[in-house]
Amino acid sequence: MKILCISDATDTLIYSSVAPELYRDVDFVISAGDLPLRYYDYIQTMIRKDVWWVYGNHNLEDFDRMLGKGITSTDVLGGFSGMGGAGAMPSFGGFFLDGKCLYDKKHDLIIAGLGGSMLYNNGQSQYSEKQMQKRINKLIPRLIYNKKRYGRALDILVTHAPPRGMGDGEDLCHKGFECFLQFMEKYRPKYLLHGHVHLDDINAPRLSEYCDTKVINIYKNYILEDDTLGKG
Repeated sequence: MKILCISDATDTLIYSSVAPELYRDVDFVISAGDLPLRYYDYIQTMIRKDVWWVYGNHNLEDFDRMLGKGITSTDVLGGFSGMGGAGAMPSFGGFFLDGKCLYDKKHDLIIAGLGGSMLYNNGQSQYSEKQMQKRINKLIPRLIYNKKRYGRALDILVTHAPPRGMGDGEDLCHKGFECFLQFMEKYRPKYLLHGHVHLDDINAPRLSEYCDTKVINIYKNYILEDDTLGKG
């Protein structure tokens, strides 16, 4: 499986005319947030792949509406939604993951999303440690169901902020969540994909591991390739 992962900054390569050919073999796109919705619309239109996304702590257009609507945690999805297809958002055919856990039947993949950053100025899409834990708690019934039905709770967790102590910052805005560490200990996703911490040095490390989970900072543009994904 090949996934185009994006977060926090638009990429001139994706905006270029070669993008349809360059990314023709990706299965779908995952965004960890802080990108405008029109960027997702452009990507989906150009390369004809689904975009799975969460909010960051910036670029929060339609935030209130989206957190109150969208796909429920019990939905099973089939693949490319198309414009206005089942589970699609009004502005483009992406899948909104924030606070949800979804099963992609086409790829046999379980994906959950927990967007937002640590609470630092009482803005939208910001959460205290306790508030983020409450968001996790709402996913637990679905994770238990997944374990019984599919043999694993989750394949990919998409967050905006990193786990605490794993590439995060010391300032409150960029501090990671302790509860993400506990989540990985208990539910063992193969991947936790996050953004929020900008990697302006192209040689800066992106990948770390915790328990059975590979934690990857997908800032700007990252290609995830894993032949074991989608095989249970």
